[in-house]
Amino acid sequence: MLRRTPLFEEHRRLGARLVPFAGWELPVQFSSIPEEHTAVRQAAGIFDISHMGEVVASGEAAARFLNFVLTNDVTRLAPGHGQYTLLCNPQGGILDDLYVFRLSEEVFLLVVNAARTESDVKWLHDRAAAFAPPESLMVTDASHNYAAVAIQGPRSAEVMDRCIQAPAVSGARVERPSALRKNQIAGFPYGHEGVLVSRTGYTGEDGFEVLGMDAAIVSLWRAAHEQGHALGLRPCGLGARDTLRLEMGYPLYGQDLDETTTPWEAGLGRFVAMNKGDFIGREVLQTQRAHGWSRQSVAFRMLGRTPPPRTGYPIWVDGTAAGRVTSGTQSPSLGVGIGLGYVPTPAAQPGRRIEIEIRGRRHPAEIVERPIYRRPDRPAPAA
Repeated sequence: MLRRTPLFEEHRRLGARLVPFAGWELPVQFSSIPEEHTAVRQAAGIFDISHMGEVVASGEAAARFLNFVLTNDVTRLAPGHGQYTLLCNPQGGILDDLYVFRLSEEVFLLVVNAARTESDVKWLHDRAAAFAPPESLMVTDASHNYAAVAIQGPRSAEVMDRCIQAPAVSGARVERPSALRKNQIAGFPYGHEGVLVSRTGYTGEDGFEVLGMDAAIVSLWRAAHEQGHALGLRPCGLGARDTLRLEMGYPLYGQDLDETTTPWEAGLGRFVAMNKGDFIGREVLQTQRAHGWSRQSVAFRMLGRTPPPRTGYPIWVDGTAAGRVTSGTQSPSLGVGIGLGYVPTPAAQPGRRIEIEIRGRRHPAEIVERPIYRRPDRPAPAA
């Protein structure tokens, strides 16, 4: 039976089209995917992300433990800061991609993918038991304690400041949500229990993710609609979330990432701190870095008018079927098909022409830099 978030009745009241996703019944859209996508690019959108998992690692050994099981370096985090990181197996394969936040010196919050929550918790529990005694290290599945929303878009800071008007009481000590910097997190008074607010997101726009007890998140959802409607805020579903993240070239676990894919292959090497000491998967990743790897994730853009690319479509390189599309869609911002996929490493060069086989016919495409879509006022990434 599908699980429902605390916002389920809100979605039904707004006429959302609900679909199964990772064991949950979630909105795929409220109005239309292009309309919701455009709202986030131009104003603001609010998403229900209550299906995401939350894991707390605490104790004197928590930082050392997380540095052993995650690829990034948590010792770089001061309280109130977070980072994107990867959970890998001994073969260097990605078990999950996630955010880790340092709430205090000995307490860390991991926000993990919904479909991976149960397996991540077991993996972490098993390794924690061998790493340190329970009085020094506790790993707790706290998912039942949290519902969550994401408010994303260029006007998201205005919406947040209208909804939460008291200064932070934990984490990054700021006067208002808009004072948070990228990847910071803070606890704010809200309702009876308060909420955690991080300045992160999955859309490429400025944005915030808010975690709290069910009643607080339902209240915040309603307040955001009331305070943000005049600013252009709209409720958004999984459909817009997917088109937005694909325009940025962000991966989705289970499609673009899996247990057989290493961070180097996925193009996520910048989130691997090879110089921090030993961690799970390091030996394989060190070998790959020294000797190379056979395939590489690339972003691509279709050339001309074509049907949209979809997951599983073959990618042709120099007349040979050499890879596959892992994620694809029609970009609302660009008006063309875009996607991610794996090709042989020698072919993974921006500007390289490839072909995507769509329903038995090959269509031209070009490998491009990420993000695939760049706002006119957003500078190109540094070389």
